Amino acid sequence: RWFAHFYVVSVLWNGFLLICLFRAEFLGESLPSWIQDMHHALGRDSQSKDMGNEHFSALLVLLLLWLHSCRRLAECLWTSVFSRGVIHIVQYCFGLGYYIAVGSTVLCQVPVNVRNGKKLPVHICWYHIIGIMMYIWASLHQHRCLAILANLRKSRSGKVVSLSHSVPFGDWFESVSCPHYFAELLIYVSMAITLGIHNVTWWCVVMYVLFNQALAAVLCHEFYQKNFSSYPKHRKAFIPLVF
Repeated sequence: RWFAHFYVVSVLWNGFLLICLFRAEFLGESLPSWIQDMHHALGRDSQSKDMGNEHFSALLVLLLLWLHSCRRLAECLWTSVFSRGVIHIVQYCFGLGYYIAVGSTVLCQVPVNVRNGKKLPVHICWYHIIGIMMYIWASLHQHRCLAILANLRKSRSGKVVSLSHSVPFGDWFESVSCPHYFAELLIYVSMAITLGIHNVTWWCVVMYVLFNQALAAVLCHEFYQKNFSSYPKHRKAFIPLVF
């Protein structure tokens, strides 16, 4: 249940970054000096021109990341039913830092020296549309799967009656043990597409999410197989038909 803390931090921090980038994009304001200093330290301001549609793409990805955090926070507070499991302090601290770093990573994909107080043009590209559609699709399935898990511990009236584990069925659970982890990966892939597909830095973030979620999925899959003798043998751990 302390995962909710991650999303509180993400909603506040990435919401702040979103406002900063929005003001720069549509009001012609400059980014705060400390953000420009961060860009300078990373060598990002060495570019002399905006490479394609980076400003608007980054704005969209920050918006998607913020909306994702808002939804996950709402699910932690009002949908999910958590057991009495605890989180390691190192994992907890890393999780807090991750959601600060990931939004900053998006902002660092934007060159800062090309604004000069001017509003930037907005061009909606094909990859924005595909990325957003994939984001919505994956988010809907993730929410459905989290609701299925929560309902395993509730009565028909919605009252929590158990904190034990049960075998879930329905939606993507028919194919994999942890479809909510698979949906998380797809959400980050959709953001990579929205950034324009070519962004190597964000694909590194996607690779981190892939390995992180795959490890968690394998551990959950092994738990199901160990504790439920009738667990469906055709289910994969993480990616349907593959892994």
